[in-house]
Amino acid sequence: MRILFWGTPAYALPSLEALHDSGHELIGVVSQPDRRRGRGGTPLPSPVKARALELALPVFTPERIRREPETQAQLAALGADLSVVVAFGQILPPEVLAQPPLGCWNAHGSLLPRWRGAAPIQWCLLEGDTQTGVGIMAMEEGLDTGAVLLEQTLEVGLLDNATDLGSRLAVLSGSLLVEALERISEAGTGPETERHRRLGLRPQSADGMTYARQLAKGDFQIDWSDPALAIHRQVMGLHPGAWTHCQGLRLKVLSCEPLVARLRDQLSAEGAPLADHWGGPQQAPPGRVLALVEGVGAVLATGGCPLLLREGQLEGKRAASGAGLLQQLALKPGDNLAG
Repeated sequence: MRILFWGTPAYALPSLEALHDSGHELIGVVSQPDRRRGRGGTPLPSPVKARALELALPVFTPERIRREPETQAQLAALGADLSVVVAFGQILPPEVLAQPPLGCWNAHGSLLPRWRGAAPIQWCLLEGDTQTGVGIMAMEEGLDTGAVLLEQTLEVGLLDNATDLGSRLAVLSGSLLVEALERISEAGTGPETERHRRLGLRPQSADGMTYARQLAKGDFQIDWSDPALAIHRQVMGLHPGAWTHCQGLRLKVLSCEPLVARLRDQLSAEGAPLADHWGGPQQAPPGRVLALVEGVGAVLATGGCPLLLREGQLEGKRAASGAGLLQQLALKPGDNLAG
């Protein structure tokens, strides 16, 4: 089959590679335009565009595909059998969705209808979901509302972060897409309703639908008066971006554990015994350093049980953990971190 691929971030790369190696023909790639990145503000291609150029594939970078009929016409002229979309970053208009005879298909990083929208991986962790997965969905005009062809579940652990979970989901997306392509090819062409019937698609129910809204700057700042579990979910769900202040400098909090006694079995070998000792509300002000654990990290007061800070990156420094983190932060019991 002739495939047109739509994707932008590094998350989409395993899917691009899987399709490239699948034996089907990639005839083009659509990605977001080059954006200014880094301190110098140099325009750089997206990860997907950069890899597509390495693969000698034609690349299209519309600023707004729904407002660019000339680009739409160029894509139609490619003669794709189907389009595959993985984290492209724009909503495809009806004119584009109608182009390929075998439809447009999206690999979405959640178990639909849970977490439709822009940030399903982050919101899965922010809300403490214990399962997530990937769904291969027939695209339509609504936001992630299409019927589902394939899906596979992944377990989510308490100590998983968005970066690691995203990597697992990205790889799973690639393998499911290759499986989906075989089914789509076997089902053949024809009216959409008939193709979908042959494929046995599962329509999404409105029950259990949640919206993964775009994240805002305020979501990343830690409020130490929140409970330890809420702060932990914020740190892991927004990895590597949640932050606080430490001695007047911004501190990214990269890894932590909620010292909650009932969660003991889900903590690390270092965190579990600390939960036994600290696993209850403290009287100290939120953000207060309660203890320094040699080679492990700092125990901090929150609005509930304490939190173990395990890895961080102080402004102007490299990320550090354990003894290196304690040395970098130069904290002592009684010091305070401010949100």
